[in-house]
Amino acid sequence: MSSESGDLLWIDPIELRFPFELKKQISCSLQLTNKTDEQVAFKVKTTSPKKYCVRPNNGIVAPRSTADVVVTMQAQREAPPDMQCKDKFLVQSAIVGKDIALKDITGDMFTKESGNVVDEVRLKVVYVTPSSINEGSEDGSLGSLSYQEATKDSKEPEKITSEPFALISKLMEEKSSAIEQNNKLREELDLLRRDISRQHGGFSLVSLLAVAILGILLGFLMKR
Repeated sequence: MSSESGDLLWIDPIELRFPFELKKQISCSLQLTNKTDEQVAFKVKTTSPKKYCVRPNNGIVAPRSTADVVVTMQAQREAPPDMQCKDKFLVQSAIVGKDIALKDITGDMFTKESGNVVDEVRLKVVYVTPSSINEGSEDGSLGSLSYQEATKDSKEPEKITSEPFALISKLMEEKSSAIEQNNKLREELDLLRRDISRQHGGFSLVSLLAVAILGILLGFLMKR
């Protein structure tokens, strides 16, 4: 996540990213780094003061030092449309004398009329979910992995539904072939029986064997 460099303070991050959940208080932090050799006072403001709690909302950062600020969003009863948040934060900073204490900080210190060297940095609020965190990764690797998996999954139904139809078609062909062979054997058996009957009941050994073999084959095909 990127940082914002003002004239006096380096602010990290430049977006207040809240893992949004309904009816849950959520916090995120800011780190303010004094870039100067002077003492810098700061004040944090927001367009929705009733919605957020900032601790501390003002303070003093020693030369070349850092200060942490925790921003807490109160529990929300409903999510905004499309999870888009229009809230903004303003970090004001000003160079102050070494004799200035925390209790001496006032809003007038951060105006140009005060004669102080002042600076302002605006920050926006972003609501994030686990999926948007992955998609928003800087290298894009997680987003690429998700797409590949989705493409792979979308092809599975085609593979699953085509295999049963191929199997059914094969079985139907085998059944048709078996029926055709069965019909041919029936015809040959009928011809053999008529031939034997013309011989007035005089069965030869070859005739008996032929009838037996054909009967066995016919029984086998009927079972299929």
